[in-house]
Amino acid sequence: MKYLLLDVSGTILYKPTLFDRIQGVLSDFEFSIDKSTIQYNHKILSETIKFPDRTDIEFYSYFNSELLYSLGVIPTSEIVSALFKACSYLPWEKYEDTKVLHEISIPMGILSNFNATLEGKLNQFFGTIFKDIFVSETIGKSKPSIEFHQYALEKINIDPKDILYIGDSFKLDFEPAVSLGISTFVIDRDGFYKNNVNVISSLSEIKNIINK
Repeated sequence: MKYLLLDVSGTILYKPTLFDRIQGVLSDFEFSIDKSTIQYNHKILSETIKFPDRTDIEFYSYFNSELLYSLGVIPTSEIVSALFKACSYLPWEKYEDTKVLHEISIPMGILSNFNATLEGKLNQFFGTIFKDIFVSETIGKSKPSIEFHQYALEKINIDPKDILYIGDSFKLDFEPAVSLGISTFVIDRDGFYKNNVNVISSLSEIKNIINK
């Protein structure tokens, strides 16, 4: 492999308090639901509902309503409002296993459905280790559009078979990347996709894949 391309949200950055906040709001409204169930349902919805580059109260009212329905909870205006208030503007953090990125010797880039603030966030957590940062809001294309991935390939200018791509979604990341001949794996730290050969459980596995 000659180049490592990475997704961001759910792949290298996450909001560590999100599911505790959601569970807390549900508890306040007297619903007792396991955090693992909340995480799983949130993941499935994230695969089927496309997030805009910049989220707002209208989007999250819709998304959280669908999440509540999936958990057997009727989304009243009170609980939807409480979820938005509890979960808005939560801080990002890098995953522990991203420390392996500082041990990678090949060039690295980012391909993300995100807004123009992404580069600053990445510099905050990782420094300037990424050669390229392709952001949907800036480019005007977004996943799962093949055109977004093609744009990145043209700029990187490396044979797709020599690029390793890691994302957290089969719909947004895996399918379009594989269709272009990119070697692709889905990061699945929570074990949602058991016994799937296209999955890795930790970014620490990247070094072995690159060296094969």
